[in-house]
Amino acid sequence: MKTGKEIHLDTLYALLFQDETLELAPECTANIERSYDFLKAFAADKIIYGINTGFGPMAQYRIENDSLTALQYNIIRSHATGAGQPLPPLYVRAAMIARLYTFVQGKSGVHPELPVLLTAFINHHICPLIPEHGSVGASGDLVQLAHIALTLIGEGEVFYQGQLRPTAEVMNELKLTPLRMHIREGLSVTNGTSVMTGIGIVNLIYARKLLRWGVVASVMMNEIAASYDDFLSEPLNAAKHHPGQQQIACAMRRLLEGSQCVRRRENELYTGEHTEKIFTHKVQPYYSLRCTPQILGPVLDTLTNVERVLVGEINSACDNPIVDPDTENIYHGGNFHGDYVAFEMDKLKISVTKLTMLAERQLNYLFHDRINGILPPFVNLGTLGLNYGLQASQFTATSTTAECQTLSTPMYVHSIPNNNDNQDIVSMGTNAALLAKTVIENSYQVMSVLFMALVQAVDCLEIEEKLSTQSRAVYTEIRAFFPRFADDTPKYKEIAAMTEYLKKGTHEL
Repeated sequence: MKTGKEIHLDTLYALLFQDETLELAPECTANIERSYDFLKAFAADKIIYGINTGFGPMAQYRIENDSLTALQYNIIRSHATGAGQPLPPLYVRAAMIARLYTFVQGKSGVHPELPVLLTAFINHHICPLIPEHGSVGASGDLVQLAHIALTLIGEGEVFYQGQLRPTAEVMNELKLTPLRMHIREGLSVTNGTSVMTGIGIVNLIYARKLLRWGVVASVMMNEIAASYDDFLSEPLNAAKHHPGQQQIACAMRRLLEGSQCVRRRENELYTGEHTEKIFTHKVQPYYSLRCTPQILGPVLDTLTNVERVLVGEINSACDNPIVDPDTENIYHGGNFHGDYVAFEMDKLKISVTKLTMLAERQLNYLFHDRINGILPPFVNLGTLGLNYGLQASQFTATSTTAECQTLSTPMYVHSIPNNNDNQDIVSMGTNAALLAKTVIENSYQVMSVLFMALVQAVDCLEIEEKLSTQSRAVYTEIRAFFPRFADDTPKYKEIAAMTEYLKKGTHEL
């Protein structure tokens, strides 16, 4: 897949989830070469941070010419100090793509060897070992990016073909030459927001899939409850001037096409004579069914803004200093600061937690026979008292939702000064992205239990043939690997299988 100076979410999706290979367009290579040539000429007799000075608070120390190459290797080796579990390969691959696109902007002054080698790592699915913990999010992701840089110089370890192996061994097999230092390659690889952005991109894609499943589940919930359909009407939702709400309502109307389950208020309550004192069917369903456009609309609006910010970040030059051949100058500043990403990751995890809370309440509606009035407790298709249906699965969903709520405390406001107070205010962007990652994973587990309950409820009410075309397709796909059950059996493998099914769904609403 040939990509230009800008990359967008659909291309990132293809690279990350569809095994596409990456090829930079010629203009990208030209940008990189032009930037390098300018820096090489410009830097000859000037003091420039990270080229002939120390790093961070050590910038006041001049580095002699015979130590300039060692300086670049030193920042890589000294900063490879991460701790904790390895970041999964998918997220590492996203981080490497994000780093590559900083170089593509032609503002980093790196030698063309660096993006060529980084592209080879991406296309060969060589994933550096990056421990999760270590970044404060300014000067970007120094520690985690140092672990990527360590492998590019042929050191450290990588995951390759499912095994953790020495980098030098894998590079030798693939006939790849380790990166050499030319001017500032060590600093350029390690300095920036690429890890938090890479994690953020994967988070965004998984969150978009979750939102779609939340919409599908809400449609099936209202079919099961035989709700009146006017809560989705265009006039009602157009009266609230929020694009997300209107888009969610529109998507739900589309998914409901062909359904024989939902009711039309004008056919039942707006015609004829009504003398009953108590209506047997709810005139208005519970909020977790009726208010889904108003609840999921803000989630959609949030994810739309997250995409705008992350795509903007990945197509930015996020290191320091900025090399600008156009103005023939080198600018020192803070483009490595991760506040944009940190803030969006906090908003993303809060919105996913709300989506998860909605799923948990919908699950409770299905399980609580005195609330729904149409289903046995816990959609138990066996013998009540002897069998337990999905009763214990609710414990998993409830506890996991509670964890999401606790993890939704913002990270963005938790700056701690460090680095001899050189970094006196930081973003904690990677921590924010990692917490969002956990919230998203939790949400898939809750959503898995909900879909298990939904298909059981459909069978209990025998309404499969009355479902909309889209709902029936989802029901059929799920029943292919999760059959109807009445007898009690362990369900942990089924929850895992359902999670995998949901993760493979489309990210398009």
